[in-house]
Amino acid sequence: MSEDALRQLLERHHENLPVGDGAETGVKYVIEHFGKVLDVIGGKVLSMATAFESVLVNAPSWLIILIFIALGYWRRGWRFALFVLASLSFIIVIGMWEDTMKTLALVLSSSILSLACGIPLGIWAARNKTVEALLRPVMDFMQTMPAFVYLIPAVSLFGLGLVPALLAAMIFAMPASVRMTSLGLRQVNKELVEAGHAFGCTSTQLLLKVQIPAALPSIMAGVNQTIMLVLSMIIIASFVGAGGLGEPVMRGMANVQIGPGAEGGLSVVLLAVILDRITETFGNGRGKQQAMS
Repeated sequence: MSEDALRQLLERHHENLPVGDGAETGVKYVIEHFGKVLDVIGGKVLSMATAFESVLVNAPSWLIILIFIALGYWRRGWRFALFVLASLSFIIVIGMWEDTMKTLALVLSSSILSLACGIPLGIWAARNKTVEALLRPVMDFMQTMPAFVYLIPAVSLFGLGLVPALLAAMIFAMPASVRMTSLGLRQVNKELVEAGHAFGCTSTQLLLKVQIPAALPSIMAGVNQTIMLVLSMIIIASFVGAGGLGEPVMRGMANVQIGPGAEGGLSVVLLAVILDRITETFGNGRGKQQAMS
C-alpha cells in the first residue's frame, strides 16, 4: 500500500470515527443534565480539601514534625526518625513548608477518595467474577491513559482550581487499590476460608475476620501505591491551579529559573520518601497473625 493510499485510508476512518466529537458531546450532556449534582460533589470535595489544608497550614510546624518523627520511629526506628527530622527541617529552611503542607492536604484528600472507592470495588471484584471481568478493562484504561489527559474532562466539569486536580488524581490512582485489594483477597489461603465456613461464619464475618486480615499486606501495598500515584500527579495538577509544591516548579519552568524548580522538586521527593517508607510498613507481617488469632 502506497503512502498516499494509507493517508487517505486513515483520513477516511478518522471521518467515520469521530471519537473526539463524541467525548465532547458526552461532557456537554453531563454538564447540562447533571450540573447540580456536579456542584454538590465539587462542594463536598472542596470542603474536605480546604479543611485538611487549613489544619495542616495553620498547625505549628514543630507539631507536624513531631507527629511524623513519632510515626517514623514507631514504624522504622530511630535512624528513619532522624531522616524525617532532617528532611522536614530542610523544607522549612528553603521556605517550602506552606506549599508542602498544601500538597500533603491534596494527597490526603485524593488518597481518601481513591481508597473509599477503590477498596470496596476491589472487594466486590474479588467476590464476583463478572464484576472482576468488567472492571479489568476499565482499570487498564484508567492506568494507561496519560495522567495529563484526566485534567481535560475534570476542568470541563468542575472548572479550574483544587477540585478538578483532586478528582483527576483520584481517578488516576484508584486502580492500584482496586487491583491490590482484589488480588489480596483472591490469594487468601483456601484452608483459612474453609475453616471460617466450618465455624459457621456468615459472608460478612468471613470477609471482616478472615479474608481482610489475611489480605492486609496486599491491601496496604495498594494504599501505599495509591498515595505515591496521587503524589506523582502534584506537578501536573498545578496546571489547573491546585497550588502546593507544583506551583514553584511551574514558576521555575515558565521563567526558566532553576532555583524554585529545584526547591519544589526536592520537597516533593522528600515528602514522597517519608510517606512511602511509613505507609509501606503497615500490614507487613500482621495479616497472618490477625487472621490466625
